[in-house]
Amino acid sequence: MVGVDVTKTVQPIPDFDTLNVPASQLSDDLRAALVAILGERYVQTDDMTRVVHAFGKGVRDLMRVRRGDLGRVPDVVLYPADQAQVEALVDAVVAADGVLIPFGGGSNIVAALEAEPGETRQVVSVNLGRLNKVLEIDEVSGLAHIQAGVFGPDMEDQLKARGWTMGHHPDSFVWSTLGGWIATRSSGMQSDKYGDIADICRGLTMVMPGQVLELRPLPSSSSGPSVREMVLGSEGRLGVITSAWVNVHRIPEVRELQAYFFPTYEAGLKACEAIVSSDAAVMMARVSDAVETRYIMANGKKSGKVSSYVNKAIQKLMVQKGWDLEQIAMSFVGFEGSTSHVRYERGLVGRIVKEHGGMGVGKGPGTLYDQKKYDTPYLRDFMLDRGLVCDVSETTTPWAYAAEIHTKTVAAFHAKMDELGVQGVLFCHLSHSYHSGACQYFTFAINDSSENAERTYDEAKRVVQQSFMDFHGTVSHHHGVGEEHSPWMEQDISPAGVFIQRKLFEGVDPGNNLNPGKIVHDGRPGISSNSPDA
Repeated sequence: MVGVDVTKTVQPIPDFDTLNVPASQLSDDLRAALVAILGERYVQTDDMTRVVHAFGKGVRDLMRVRRGDLGRVPDVVLYPADQAQVEALVDAVVAADGVLIPFGGGSNIVAALEAEPGETRQVVSVNLGRLNKVLEIDEVSGLAHIQAGVFGPDMEDQLKARGWTMGHHPDSFVWSTLGGWIATRSSGMQSDKYGDIADICRGLTMVMPGQVLELRPLPSSSSGPSVREMVLGSEGRLGVITSAWVNVHRIPEVRELQAYFFPTYEAGLKACEAIVSSDAAVMMARVSDAVETRYIMANGKKSGKVSSYVNKAIQKLMVQKGWDLEQIAMSFVGFEGSTSHVRYERGLVGRIVKEHGGMGVGKGPGTLYDQKKYDTPYLRDFMLDRGLVCDVSETTTPWAYAAEIHTKTVAAFHAKMDELGVQGVLFCHLSHSYHSGACQYFTFAINDSSENAERTYDEAKRVVQQSFMDFHGTVSHHHGVGEEHSPWMEQDISPAGVFIQRKLFEGVDPGNNLNPGKIVHDGRPGISSNSPDA
């Protein structure tokens, strides 16, 4: 669809030794203070460690590293072991008027991890990876106290050993952390049942300059404007999150994913809306548009009975029903609970699917989806090798506008591709559902290996994000704001909303030491402050 030969490499990855890494500007005084707090081993200034911590994993990050445009690399990377060390290092960095950027798994894709261009102060990256333990489980309340630096799989292994799960599984699950999820208001694949991280996180500890915020794990509160909500999504601008109290659940007796097909994406959207308003409290309801359905089926593994995701008999049945096979939409619905509960919910969903013209095809495709669900984000490096620039943008709208924003965003993207004279593709799936609306997750890929590739990417990203604003969407559902999305914040939450956010950050951090430039900055739509056009 985009005219790329995936057997040929056109953009080889440069050897690290060819990169011109700026020298560390860490002063002797600050180094001595940090070594006194952490020990020599956990104060690292080698080039590789500093470059790894200079970026997230956005497509712009990958493109810049490949061309050797490293920007403002951190001067030092710190690895604290406990709460006391985090408190001491925060105070030391602020006292030295340095810039402090918290680092979890490094999977952020909205430029939330890099220092601002031209920053002259010392830049300190704080890797929370040593804070990786489940500290306590309150089995009566269904709460767990967990350190913020733990990676998703490690956390779930620790919980599972005691019969519990948090149920939070974002695409980045393998390489992201609890603190990162909280700092970006993350959402997981099973959020229809378990909630977003904003629902899951009930209390937390955050180190601020000269003080520590302690929020107890309460089910609800009327204690004025919610401080917990202020921290959620704050992207390091208010402090360093060191631990959190989160909801946990007993591991369910039964877990299964059922696959369904609909004649069109619009029919699938309507079915998901009906499922949400029914008595079926599913843990996931996902439907892909026609192009993404083709992408999924092209990536299916062959087996004895199924050639990909759909065997010939099912295709024949679709044709008999009068379906256009180029327009079909694939859906996965997840069920958890007791055997009888899953059977009941599956029956409800089956009837809803049928009412909307769909059909079920069993558990086989769902099993395959489970095996591959964390793979797709890591194809971007492979794609870049072949001159294909790929990225994602997600938004939420009320149900009334769900179909419109999909149609209009697809049209706007392809109009821009035509204008630029390049081949591109955009596809989408509904990924998270709520009472009043849903998240739709768009993926786009552009065939451009020229020196103008980043400019082409900017144009595509800008038109997609602006479509969200024009058709009742939000700037982001769960990836956060960083620098990439902040130019749209006034359209999203109004100028007064941005004013409130600015005042919050200025009040907590008057010296602008805590990850400055994130969430609110003075760029323009589609161009981050690190972009060539800034």
